Amino acid sequence: MESFGFFILLLDATLRVSVPLVLAALAGLFSERSGIVDIGLEGKMLGGAFAAAAASFVASERLAAAGLEGLLPAAAWVGLAAAMAWSVLLALVHGVASIRYHGNQIVSGVAINILMSGLTVLLGIAWFSQGGRTPQLPPGGRFRPVVWPGAEAVADVPIIGHLYSELLSGHNVLVYLAFVAVPLAFWVVYRTRFGLRLRAVGENPEAVDTAGISVAGMRYRAVIVCGALCGVAGAYLSTAQSAAFIKDMTAGKGFIALAALVFGKWRPVPTLLACLLFGFLDAVAARLQGAFDLEATSPLVREMVDAAPFIIEALPYALVVLLLAGFVGRAIAPRASGIPYVKSG
Repeated sequence: MESFGFFILLLDATLRVSVPLVLAALAGLFSERSGIVDIGLEGKMLGGAFAAAAASFVASERLAAAGLEGLLPAAAWVGLAAAMAWSVLLALVHGVASIRYHGNQIVSGVAINILMSGLTVLLGIAWFSQGGRTPQLPPGGRFRPVVWPGAEAVADVPIIGHLYSELLSGHNVLVYLAFVAVPLAFWVVYRTRFGLRLRAVGENPEAVDTAGISVAGMRYRAVIVCGALCGVAGAYLSTAQSAAFIKDMTAGKGFIALAALVFGKWRPVPTLLACLLFGFLDAVAARLQGAFDLEATSPLVREMVDAAPFIIEALPYALVVLLLAGFVGRAIAPRASGIPYVKSG
């Protein structure tokens, strides 16, 4: 029973760690399905994380100064709105460079990553004087866990109680939003007119243009959706999973999300499974931290076991390398992906 409880806690951590990967991968799916390669997911998430933490902190301060402590939860939503707005703005910069001026999409994405890595720290130092990070958010200014009805009452019930109270209940609203976004993305991409045109413009923009549909208009809509999802992912990092922004807090999650997108062959559900795999490895590494008591073992064995969490923590990045090396089989990107569309005639 104890091992079952540990397994449930591991799955619980997997869900929480996977959230930014799922949101960023879906963001990349919309962009790349339209033919716009977006390697700047990392930068947009980072910018969104900073905007969310900064706006949420300022809103919390204003509400507290006005004696409206009861409205502090609204500060987290202000932060989420700021993150989405800032990330959409960055996405439009990428869109203008790629769609309007037919620029190199890889260069544009890398530029956004580099810009956000430096600008967030610079603004953090200028505005808050805390070494590039934002001040700690008050508990009421963050997204708090949502406890489902009856979760505490059934917590001690074997198996079902653990599943309900530990695995399903107790996450913040952004966690549920991320996993609801997967079937929603599937429905939009495969069951709506917008999705049909999105896939068509990523495969054959000439045919879409001939049908009288604006290729540029469809691609701009796709990059806006991409920016909004990256903003939610960034807000999750700084106002839900953590309580402040710190330098480079995305830690390569944007690149892992891109690898998950390739692994999932640009389809929502396989991409979700790839994100859960990466999240599971992260959760295992976190759970192994300090899980060993090796006072009586030899120094060599102790060093080997101490290194185990770090080795497991590196596994998602090793998997990224394997994916990029083509070990997951043939992954065919949308045919027009990365190719600027220039209307003939």
